[in-house]
Amino acid sequence: MTQTYQLDVAMQAYVEASQRFSPADDSLAARREAFLRACRACTPPAPDDMRIDDLQWQGLRLRCYRPADIPPVGGWPTLLYIHGGGWDLGSLDTHDWFAYALGQRLKVAIVAVDYRLAPEHCYPAPLEDCLDVWHGLRQGFVDPDLSTERLMVIGDSAGGTLAAGLCMALRRDGHPQPLAQVLIYPVLTTTHQFPSMQEHANAPMMTVTGLGKSLEGFLPSAQDRRDPCAMPLEAKDFRGLAPTFVVVAQIDPLRDHGVSYHELLAAHGVDTQLHIAHGLVHSGLRAFGASMVEAAWDSIAMYVEKKLQP
Repeated sequence: MTQTYQLDVAMQAYVEASQRFSPADDSLAARREAFLRACRACTPPAPDDMRIDDLQWQGLRLRCYRPADIPPVGGWPTLLYIHGGGWDLGSLDTHDWFAYALGQRLKVAIVAVDYRLAPEHCYPAPLEDCLDVWHGLRQGFVDPDLSTERLMVIGDSAGGTLAAGLCMALRRDGHPQPLAQVLIYPVLTTTHQFPSMQEHANAPMMTVTGLGKSLEGFLPSAQDRRDPCAMPLEAKDFRGLAPTFVVVAQIDPLRDHGVSYHELLAAHGVDTQLHIAHGLVHSGLRAFGASMVEAAWDSIAMYVEKKLQP
Protein backbone atom coordinates (compact mmCIF):
# COMPACT_ATOMS: atom_id res chain seq x y z
CA MET A 1 0.00 0.00 0.00
CA THR A 2 1.30 3.45 -0.90
CA GLN A 3 1.65 5.70 2.13
CA THR A 4 0.16 9.18 2.11
CA TYR A 5 2.47 11.87 3.49
CA GLN A 6 1.42 15.10 5.14
CA LEU A 7 4.32 17.31 4.16
CA ASP A 8 5.16 20.84 5.18
CA VAL A 9 3.64 23.32 2.69
CA ALA A 10 7.05 24.33 1.31
CA MET A 11 8.20 20.71 1.03
CA GLN A 12 4.99 19.68 -0.72
CA ALA A 13 5.45 22.55 -3.18
CA TYR A 14 8.98 21.36 -3.89
CA VAL A 15 7.82 17.80 -4.54
CA GLU A 16 5.05 18.96 -6.87
CA ALA A 17 7.37 21.30 -8.75
CA SER A 18 9.96 18.55 -9.18
CA GLN A 19 7.36 16.13 -10.54
CA ARG A 20 6.61 18.52 -13.40
CA PHE A 21 10.01 17.75 -14.90
CA SER A 22 9.22 14.26 -16.09
CA PRO A 23 11.41 12.83 -18.87
CA ALA A 24 10.05 12.67 -22.42
CA ASP A 25 10.63 8.90 -22.40
CA ASP A 26 12.45 6.30 -20.31
CA SER A 27 15.76 6.66 -22.13
CA LEU A 28 18.84 7.62 -20.14
CA ALA A 29 19.34 10.73 -22.27
CA ALA A 30 15.80 11.92 -21.54
CA ARG A 31 16.17 11.22 -17.83
CA ARG A 32 19.43 13.17 -17.70
CA GLU A 33 17.89 16.11 -19.53
CA ALA A 34 14.86 16.17 -17.21
CA PHE A 35 17.09 16.01 -14.14
CA LEU A 36 19.09 18.97 -15.43
CA ARG A 37 15.92 21.01 -15.93
CA ALA A 38 14.60 20.10 -12.48
CA CYS A 39 17.85 21.07 -10.78
CA ARG A 40 18.19 24.33 -12.69
CA ALA A 41 14.64 25.30 -11.71
CA CYS A 42 15.71 25.08 -8.04
CA THR A 43 19.02 26.92 -8.49
CA PRO A 44 19.12 30.45 -7.07
CA PRO A 45 21.44 33.14 -8.45
CA ALA A 46 25.11 32.79 -7.58
CA PRO A 47 26.26 34.80 -4.57
CA ASP A 48 27.57 38.20 -5.64
CA ASP A 49 30.94 37.65 -3.98
CA MET A 50 31.61 34.22 -5.51
CA ARG A 51 34.17 33.51 -8.23
CA ILE A 52 33.44 30.49 -10.42
CA ASP A 53 36.03 28.82 -12.66
CA ASP A 54 35.78 25.71 -14.82
CA LEU A 55 39.00 23.71 -14.68
CA GLN A 56 40.49 20.52 -16.12
CA TRP A 57 42.42 17.90 -14.21
CA GLN A 58 43.59 14.57 -15.61
CA GLY A 59 40.93 14.75 -18.28
CA LEU A 60 38.15 15.50 -15.76
CA ARG A 61 36.04 18.64 -15.73
CA LEU A 62 35.96 20.49 -12.41
CA ARG A 63 34.16 23.59 -11.24
CA CYS A 64 35.76 25.69 -8.53
CA TYR A 65 33.64 28.08 -6.48
CA ARG A 66 35.54 30.41 -4.17
CA PRO A 67 35.27 33.82 -2.52
CA ALA A 68 36.22 36.68 -4.83
CA ASP A 69 38.88 37.80 -2.35
CA ILE A 70 42.61 37.38 -2.00
CA PRO A 71 43.16 33.85 -0.68
CA PRO A 72 44.48 33.45 2.86
CA VAL A 73 48.00 32.25 3.58
CA GLY A 74 48.14 28.59 2.62
CA GLY A 75 45.21 28.89 0.23
CA TRP A 76 41.46 28.59 0.60
CA PRO A 77 40.18 25.78 2.80
CA THR A 78 38.62 23.43 0.26
CA LEU A 79 35.71 21.01 0.04
CA LEU A 80 35.75 18.34 -2.64
CA TYR A 81 32.08 18.15 -3.60
CA ILE A 82 30.65 14.98 -5.17
CA HIS A 83 27.17 15.40 -6.64
CA GLY A 84 24.19 13.10 -6.37
CA GLY A 85 21.94 11.71 -9.08
CA GLY A 86 21.93 7.96 -8.62
CA TRP A 87 25.42 7.60 -10.19
CA ASP A 88 23.79 7.84 -13.64
CA LEU A 89 22.47 11.42 -13.60
CA GLY A 90 24.01 14.78 -12.86
CA SER A 91 26.92 16.94 -13.92
CA LEU A 92 28.61 20.19 -13.04
CA ASP A 93 25.56 22.01 -14.39
CA THR A 94 22.98 20.22 -12.23
CA HIS A 95 24.43 21.05 -8.82
CA ASP A 96 25.47 24.70 -8.77
CA TRP A 97 22.77 25.15 -6.13
CA PHE A 98 24.76 23.09 -3.64
CA ALA A 99 27.83 25.29 -3.88
CA TYR A 100 25.74 28.45 -3.80
CA ALA A 101 24.03 27.39 -0.56
CA LEU A 102 27.34 26.72 1.19
CA GLY A 103 29.05 29.72 -0.41
CA GLN A 104 26.48 32.01 1.18
CA ARG A 105 27.45 30.65 4.59
CA LEU A 106 31.19 29.93 4.40
CA LYS A 107 34.39 31.48 3.06
CA VAL A 108 35.77 28.32 1.52
CA ALA A 109 36.53 26.93 -1.92
CA ILE A 110 34.31 24.16 -3.26
CA VAL A 111 35.63 21.94 -6.04
CA ALA A 112 32.94 19.92 -7.83
CA VAL A 113 34.01 16.94 -9.93
CA ASP A 114 32.28 15.82 -13.12
CA TYR A 115 32.95 12.13 -12.51
CA ARG A 116 32.11 9.48 -15.09
CA LEU A 117 28.56 8.19 -14.86
CA ALA A 118 27.06 4.72 -14.78
CA PRO A 119 25.96 2.58 -16.52
CA GLU A 120 28.53 3.51 -19.17
CA HIS A 121 31.14 3.68 -16.40
CA CYS A 122 30.17 1.50 -13.46
CA TYR A 123 32.08 1.11 -10.18
CA PRO A 124 34.94 1.69 -9.57
CA ALA A 125 35.25 4.35 -12.32
CA PRO A 126 33.28 7.12 -10.52
CA LEU A 127 35.23 6.56 -7.30
CA GLU A 128 38.55 6.48 -9.16
CA ASP A 129 37.75 9.89 -10.68
CA CYS A 130 36.99 11.34 -7.25
CA LEU A 131 40.20 9.87 -5.84
CA ASP A 132 42.24 11.33 -8.71
CA VAL A 133 40.89 14.80 -7.96
CA TRP A 134 41.43 14.31 -4.22
CA HIS A 135 45.09 13.44 -4.77
CA GLY A 136 45.44 16.38 -7.15
CA LEU A 137 44.11 18.72 -4.49
CA ARG A 138 46.35 17.19 -1.85
CA GLN A 139 49.41 17.67 -4.09
CA GLY A 140 48.50 21.25 -5.04
CA PHE A 141 48.10 20.51 -8.74
CA VAL A 142 44.47 21.59 -9.25
CA ASP A 143 44.78 25.28 -8.36
CA PRO A 144 47.55 27.16 -6.51
CA ASP A 145 45.02 29.19 -4.51
CA LEU A 146 43.63 26.10 -2.76
CA SER A 147 44.94 24.66 0.49
CA THR A 148 46.61 21.26 0.33
CA GLU A 149 46.02 20.61 4.03
CA ARG A 150 42.64 22.05 4.99
CA LEU A 151 40.65 19.63 2.86
CA MET A 152 37.30 17.92 3.38
CA VAL A 153 34.98 15.82 1.23
CA ILE A 154 31.23 16.33 0.99
CA GLY A 155 28.57 14.60 -1.07
CA ASP A 156 24.82 14.19 -1.34
CA SER A 157 22.90 11.00 -2.14
CA ALA A 158 25.00 8.98 -4.62
CA GLY A 159 27.71 11.58 -4.02
CA GLY A 160 27.51 10.82 -0.31
CA THR A 161 28.18 7.19 -1.18
CA LEU A 162 31.26 8.20 -3.16
CA ALA A 163 32.45 10.57 -0.41
CA ALA A 164 32.26 7.79 2.18
CA GLY A 165 33.86 5.38 -0.29
CA LEU A 166 36.68 7.84 -0.88
CA CYS A 167 37.51 7.80 2.84
CA MET A 168 37.37 4.00 2.85
CA ALA A 169 39.71 3.87 -0.16
CA LEU A 170 42.16 6.34 1.37
CA ARG A 171 42.31 4.20 4.51
CA ARG A 172 42.74 1.04 2.41
CA ASP A 173 45.64 2.62 0.50
CA GLY A 174 47.37 4.10 3.55
CA HIS A 175 46.71 7.77 2.72
CA PRO A 176 45.76 10.47 5.22
CA GLN A 177 42.08 11.07 5.82
CA PRO A 178 40.29 14.35 5.07
CA LEU A 179 39.77 16.72 7.97
CA ALA A 180 36.16 15.48 7.84
CA GLN A 181 33.56 13.88 5.61
CA VAL A 182 30.02 15.21 5.27
CA LEU A 183 27.51 12.64 4.02
CA ILE A 184 24.06 13.88 3.04
CA TYR A 185 21.36 11.20 2.71
CA PRO A 186 23.91 8.68 1.35
CA VAL A 187 23.34 5.18 -0.02
CA LEU A 188 25.55 2.88 2.06
CA THR A 189 24.40 -0.69 1.40
CA THR A 190 22.44 -2.66 -1.19
CA THR A 191 20.51 -4.59 1.46
CA HIS A 192 16.93 -3.78 2.50
CA GLN A 193 17.33 -4.69 6.16
CA PHE A 194 16.48 -1.30 7.66
CA PRO A 195 13.03 -0.21 8.88
CA SER A 196 13.12 2.96 6.77
CA MET A 197 13.45 0.85 3.61
CA GLN A 198 10.00 -0.63 4.35
CA GLU A 199 8.44 2.37 6.09
CA HIS A 200 9.28 4.76 3.24
CA ALA A 201 9.59 2.36 0.31
CA ASN A 202 7.48 4.67 -1.87
CA ALA A 203 8.42 8.03 -0.39
CA PRO A 204 8.31 11.20 -2.49
CA MET A 205 11.50 11.76 -4.54
CA MET A 206 13.03 8.35 -3.70
CA THR A 207 11.59 4.84 -3.91
CA VAL A 208 13.18 1.51 -3.17
CA THR A 209 12.40 0.41 -6.72
CA GLY A 210 14.13 3.44 -8.20
CA LEU A 211 17.11 2.92 -5.93
CA GLY A 212 17.40 -0.67 -7.11
CA LYS A 213 17.55 0.40 -10.75
CA SER A 214 20.32 2.89 -9.99
CA LEU A 215 22.29 0.28 -8.07
CA GLU A 216 22.05 -2.14 -10.99
CA GLY A 217 23.86 0.37 -13.19
CA PHE A 218 26.45 1.38 -10.61
CA LEU A 219 27.17 -2.07 -9.17
CA PRO A 220 26.36 -4.75 -11.75
CA SER A 221 28.83 -7.11 -10.05
CA ALA A 222 27.61 -8.94 -6.94
CA GLN A 223 31.17 -8.99 -5.64
CA ASP A 224 31.43 -5.19 -5.83
CA ARG A 225 28.27 -4.87 -3.72
CA ARG A 226 30.26 -6.31 -0.82
CA ASP A 227 33.19 -3.89 -1.30
CA PRO A 228 33.29 -1.32 1.54
CA CYS A 229 34.68 1.27 -0.87
CA ALA A 230 31.50 0.88 -2.93
CA MET A 231 29.00 0.35 -0.12
CA PRO A 232 30.64 1.50 3.14
CA LEU A 233 28.20 -0.24 5.49
CA GLU A 234 29.70 -3.51 4.26
CA ALA A 235 32.89 -2.75 6.23
CA LYS A 236 33.66 -4.76 9.35
CA ASP A 237 35.93 -2.14 10.87
CA PHE A 238 35.35 1.62 10.85
CA ARG A 239 38.37 2.71 12.87
CA GLY A 240 40.61 5.44 11.52
CA LEU A 241 38.03 7.09 9.26
CA ALA A 242 37.65 10.85 9.08
CA PRO A 243 35.42 12.73 11.51
CA THR A 244 31.94 12.51 10.04
CA PHE A 245 28.78 14.57 9.82
CA VAL A 246 25.79 12.59 8.58
CA VAL A 247 22.61 14.35 7.43
CA VAL A 248 19.53 12.23 6.76
CA ALA A 249 16.01 13.05 5.62
CA GLN A 250 13.29 11.69 7.88
CA ILE A 251 10.98 10.77 4.96
CA ASP A 252 13.46 8.72 2.97
CA PRO A 253 14.09 4.98 2.57
CA LEU A 254 17.78 5.82 3.03
CA ARG A 255 17.30 7.38 6.45
CA ASP A 256 18.51 4.37 8.39
CA HIS A 257 21.56 3.93 6.14
CA GLY A 258 22.94 7.15 7.57
CA VAL A 259 21.74 6.50 11.11
CA SER A 260 23.36 3.05 11.16
CA TYR A 261 26.60 4.40 9.72
CA HIS A 262 26.74 7.08 12.39
CA GLU A 263 26.16 4.48 15.11
CA LEU A 264 28.84 2.12 13.77
CA LEU A 265 31.37 4.93 13.41
CA ALA A 266 30.73 5.99 17.00
CA ALA A 267 31.07 2.40 18.21
CA HIS A 268 34.51 2.23 16.55
CA GLY A 269 35.74 5.47 18.10
CA VAL A 270 35.19 7.83 15.15
CA ASP A 271 34.17 11.41 15.91
CA THR A 272 30.70 11.51 14.34
CA GLN A 273 27.56 13.63 14.48
CA LEU A 274 24.08 13.00 13.10
CA HIS A 275 21.48 15.50 11.92
CA ILE A 276 17.98 14.12 11.23
CA ALA A 277 16.02 16.65 9.17
CA HIS A 278 12.42 16.08 10.23
CA GLY A 279 9.91 16.57 7.44
CA LEU A 280 12.62 16.44 4.77
CA VAL A 281 12.39 14.17 1.73
CA HIS A 282 15.29 12.76 -0.25
CA SER A 283 16.94 15.47 -2.39
CA GLY A 284 15.02 18.03 -0.34
CA LEU A 285 17.99 20.31 0.32
CA ARG A 286 17.01 21.96 -2.98
CA ALA A 287 13.77 23.17 -1.37
CA PHE A 288 15.27 26.50 -0.33
CA GLY A 289 13.23 28.51 2.14
CA ALA A 290 11.68 25.54 3.92
CA SER A 291 12.53 25.76 7.62
CA MET A 292 14.02 22.26 7.94
CA VAL A 293 16.10 22.84 4.79
CA GLU A 294 17.64 26.09 5.99
CA ALA A 295 18.30 24.50 9.40
CA ALA A 296 20.10 21.60 7.71
CA TRP A 297 22.25 23.94 5.61
CA ASP A 298 23.12 25.95 8.73
CA SER A 299 24.11 22.80 10.60
CA ILE A 300 26.33 21.66 7.72
CA ALA A 301 28.00 25.07 7.49
CA MET A 302 28.64 25.22 11.24
CA TYR A 303 30.19 21.78 11.22
CA VAL A 304 32.41 22.53 8.22
CA GLU A 305 33.54 25.84 9.68
CA LYS A 306 34.51 24.18 12.95
CA LYS A 307 36.44 21.36 11.30
CA LEU A 308 38.30 23.68 8.94
CA GLN A 309 39.58 25.95 11.66
CA PRO A 310 43.40 26.04 11.67
